[in-house]
Amino acid sequence: MSLLIPLYVHPAEDPAAWHRLITCAARTYAVVVNPANGPGPAPDPAFVAAAEALRAAGARLLGYLDTDYGARDPDDITADLRRHRQWYAVDGCFLDQVPAAPHGLPDCRRLVRSARRLGASTVVLNPGVHPAPGYARLADLTVTFEGPWSQYVSDFSRPSWTTRVPAERLCHLVYGVPEPLVPLALRTARERGAGVCGPVTGEPPNPWSRLTPALAEADR
Repeated sequence: MSLLIPLYVHPAEDPAAWHRLITCAARTYAVVVNPANGPGPAPDPAFVAAAEALRAAGARLLGYLDTDYGARDPDDITADLRRHRQWYAVDGCFLDQVPAAPHGLPDCRRLVRSARRLGASTVVLNPGVHPAPGYARLADLTVTFEGPWSQYVSDFSRPSWTTRVPAERLCHLVYGVPEPLVPLALRTARERGAGVCGPVTGEPPNPWSRLTPALAEADR
């Protein structure tokens, strides 16, 4: 089980969390870099330094890009990817809030192709739910669940098409996990066909503001 880490906290706010992440970077699938709901208006020196340290430690970096469920102008999204690549040398992108319905597939396909042309070697799509099957064919990794542990336990259903997708191409992001249950969250994701997971103990509005014991448990 590998971990997708969207650590949405500024390195200056919680340097200890970033240090822990850097020391465990080799265990991650990728780290999502998100200075300001995207790359921000100018390079952030703290994120530049953190990105350099993560790369040196062997982490794959993904620039955060919000698609607003297909409503955002694709040119603005690709402009953000260019900034991520220029300022933080990201390897790829984390496309958040992508549509899940079949009618959104053509636009998403064009966006992914644009990202590839700009040098994104890894593209992650996050509809946060099981999308139409075609989305998983576009990306290297698709997040098919994002939500609280309580929902993950009680209201998760797995469509049949996901059984034909390799586990390493599916991800579950679960927040509000009681700390003692983080190992259970990792095992549950594996049993449900996801080879990548991101269980955190945090709660909204920013559950990804700190790391959890998941990094220590991922190798077990």
